[in-house]
Amino acid sequence: MRKLTRITFNPEIMGGKPCIRGMRVTVGMIVGMIAAGHSRDEILKLYPYLESQDIDEALSYAAWRSEEIDIPLPMT
Repeated sequence: MRKLTRITFNPEIMGGKPCIRGMRVTVGMIVGMIAAGHSRDEILKLYPYLESQDIDEALSYAAWRSEEIDIPLPMT
């Protein structure tokens, strides 16, 4: 996976969810809009402070994350 420079994590912004460049725009919101049928151009018009590369990275991160396996740690 290539290095992602636009995805940020901050517990004080959106509860630590992966966000775009420290803004209150989550990866989940972008992926959800794409899944709902919104085009890239529609998203960029609705959120003019986003850039096309933000959408690219949100989709890359979501694809990578969906393939990752979470292993619960045993409680001691």
